[in-house]
Amino acid sequence: MKKLALGLLLLAFSTASWAQLADLKPHRPANRDKCPVCGMFVYKYPDWTAQLVFPDGNRLYFDGVKDLMKFYLNPAQYKFTKARPETAAVYMTDYYALESIEGTRAFYVLGSDVFGPMGKELIPFAREEEAREFMKDHKGKKILRFREITPEILKALD
Repeated sequence: MKKLALGLLLLAFSTASWAQLADLKPHRPANRDKCPVCGMFVYKYPDWTAQLVFPDGNRLYFDGVKDLMKFYLNPAQYKFTKARPETAAVYMTDYYALESIEGTRAFYVLGSDVFGPMGKELIPFAREEEAREFMKDHKGKKILRFREITPEILKALD
């Protein structure tokens, strides 16, 4: 009987963990979700949506890579209590596929002639080849990885 109870307890914990993992997938923003950086309603710009997902399943939505990175690099400026939020996932919308991609593994084109909802933008791609093709077609200046995006780069986009 004790083995059965222990087995059920382990199953309950593993099921709860699995449910929490499932909740870390990208979601579409609701009509009420606003970008914490600029205050725009994010649902109006589904082709540009970016999101930070926290370990507890809560998430913040942004109207593009630029605003997500502004928040990520300096959350205190946007009245977030932690110095650097612990994130479980970062999602961006791939420019060509229009699907959510893992933002920390993406390739970002800087300095193109394509503008997002907030003007100049970092354009995200899941594949480097597509980022290079886009850069040629749209006068991009450079391809960056997530960790290479700095406050100085973001400031130059404003």
